[in-house]
Amino acid sequence: MATFAKSTFSYASYAAVRPVYPVSLYEKILAYHQGPKRLCLDLGCGHGLVTRALSKEFDQLVGADPSDGMIKQAESGTPADKYPNVSYRAASAESLPFLADNSVDMVVAGQAAHWFNYPKLFAELQRILRPGATLAFWGYKDPVLVEFPEATKIVDRYAYGSGGKYLGDYWSQPGRSIVQNKLRDIQPPPSQWQDIQRIEYEPGVQGPKSGEGTLFLDKKMTLPQFLEYARTWSAFHEWQQAHPNLTRRDAGGPGDVFDEMADEMKAAERGLDDEKDIFLEFGTGLLLARKK
Repeated sequence: MATFAKSTFSYASYAAVRPVYPVSLYEKILAYHQGPKRLCLDLGCGHGLVTRALSKEFDQLVGADPSDGMIKQAESGTPADKYPNVSYRAASAESLPFLADNSVDMVVAGQAAHWFNYPKLFAELQRILRPGATLAFWGYKDPVLVEFPEATKIVDRYAYGSGGKYLGDYWSQPGRSIVQNKLRDIQPPPSQWQDIQRIEYEPGVQGPKSGEGTLFLDKKMTLPQFLEYARTWSAFHEWQQAHPNLTRRDAGGPGDVFDEMADEMKAAERGLDDEKDIFLEFGTGLLLARKK
């Protein structure tokens, strides 16, 4: 059962602390798009972030997600008087019977494409997308603390180290590896797709904008805010289920994996504390393709 579909997952926390995509990302996608803008489909829409952001660009927006909890969160954040052309459906990306053949002008997926079953998905996209329609899938890796290289190494160890202490054994695979590899594993069949483009960014640790590629996603937050973001990771949710007695300190518990991680980060980096702003950059991969 997918983490985001479980009743124990906090949809409100997810919506509150996940990164917001910049205007420049949407501009890049819309500049690539050709033809009409009647209907856009947002797959794995989650709490509706992307669906709402594109609402002024298309006549109709449909957000689809297999999690009823995510759909409820999306609907609560999308008032009908402000977004009259947006609707949501509880559905998997691979089965969209409510959409007519050749009816969709653009399909997008933000931080969701690593969950899909691609043989089934591409078959369904062949049915619902019009010729010339746009596919735009993007995802982001774990953030890099661009001014704190040692703290970044510690985050990576806690996120992907093996053994019960770390989160490495709790990620869903191959999905997480697909994200870490910037969606390069997603290969649109050349017989069905053309004009394929990939736009990537890999952060550096020499300060802001010291990485390589096109930067789309960065964020400034304090260390406690960063820990709240990390606690929305699907692997952390699974870790919690396996360690019910290791609850967070600020809730009166002995401390969870991220309390311990924060202790190590502050010990390793002079000047890193709970008050200082941290500059984060995310490695990203954007896949663009056009249906033949």
